[in-house]
Amino acid sequence: MDEALLRNLTPSVLALLVRRGADFAAAEDAVQDALVEAVRVWPADPPRDPKGWLVTVAWRKFLDQSRADTARRRREDRAGEEPAPGPAPAVDDTLRLYFLCAHPSLTPSSAVALTLRAVGGLTTRQIARAYLVPEATMAQRVSRAKRTVSGVRFDRPGDVATVLRVLYLVFNEGYSGDVDLAAEAIRLTRQLAAGTDHPEVAGLLALMLLHHARRAGRTAPDGSLVPLAEQDRGRWDTRLIAEGVAILQAALARDRLGEFQAQAAIAALHADAPTAEETDWAQIVEWYDELLCLTDNPVVRLNRAVAVGEADGPRAGLTALAELDGSLPRHTAVAAYLHERDGDLETAARLYAEAAHHAPTLAERDHLTRQAARLNARRRH
Repeated sequence: MDEALLRNLTPSVLALLVRRGADFAAAEDAVQDALVEAVRVWPADPPRDPKGWLVTVAWRKFLDQSRADTARRRREDRAGEEPAPGPAPAVDDTLRLYFLCAHPSLTPSSAVALTLRAVGGLTTRQIARAYLVPEATMAQRVSRAKRTVSGVRFDRPGDVATVLRVLYLVFNEGYSGDVDLAAEAIRLTRQLAAGTDHPEVAGLLALMLLHHARRAGRTAPDGSLVPLAEQDRGRWDTRLIAEGVAILQAALARDRLGEFQAQAAIAALHADAPTAEETDWAQIVEWYDELLCLTDNPVVRLNRAVAVGEADGPRAGLTALAELDGSLPRHTAVAAYLHERDGDLETAARLYAEAAHHAPTLAERDHLTRQAARLNARRRH
């Protein structure tokens, strides 16, 4: 069973149903039912045209649902619109669907959650982790969003800012999570940049390219995580770095700074340093200060504490960290790193072990466990 194929086809199938008149919530339910049917049927009888198969089955599921509605007569008229058998049109509706999901009737946070779930292919747990909220809270948010748009015609596109937020979260999940969506997020952002004259679109594309350029260096051959300071910079993609920097410079020249441009500037400073020791941490702290003026985000403050620790010493970093909520994800791991830099190996080892216990991914847990073991071994010798 090719799960990647199903995930890639889902947005276009969903868009086709919406374009034929299905309201979004009903269409999403029908597509999910069709995917379940595909998992059951395809292993024994794979279709020659997977997309056409999904469209046909999803449309029939939608009609079955519609017939049970109080508006039965009106909706059954759509039965005559069922497409004739044959290949489905090769149209990429994914970006259009992102805009439609950013519907004016939804709050930005609800629109993002709904799009990530219905179009991005993320689970409720993955979305909750990205938003730093409990899974049950996110499940309620997605359900409310679906109820809000139930029966609403998706004919009024939402704003660019909401779509950028969705693309950013999809990329982050693909970059650091267990579903590889990073390349798809870059592809869609390139499409958006080609048709939208907006500096923050360029800023997001530059940010994605600069992060993606370092991807090969983030893991060792055994799959373990490699911290930025220890990465082999010869494995970084210099072509993507050059493209990202050029796009960023053009965006910054327009003097309309936004949070994605500021984040891209930080990524560019990391990419520009020949070695970890030559990183311009003082300038990175300045960019974090700019970023905090644009968005007072606790994760930004956490990352800034690390940068302060590098620029002004670990004690200064710990002072900045002390101002933040200790329950913030990765707070304990940052504290462990700064205590190690400050020479307090006993505290650092304890905090690394504690952080490993709460790590969101297996790779992070293993990395933090190894860090604790390394420091304990140093203390014994």
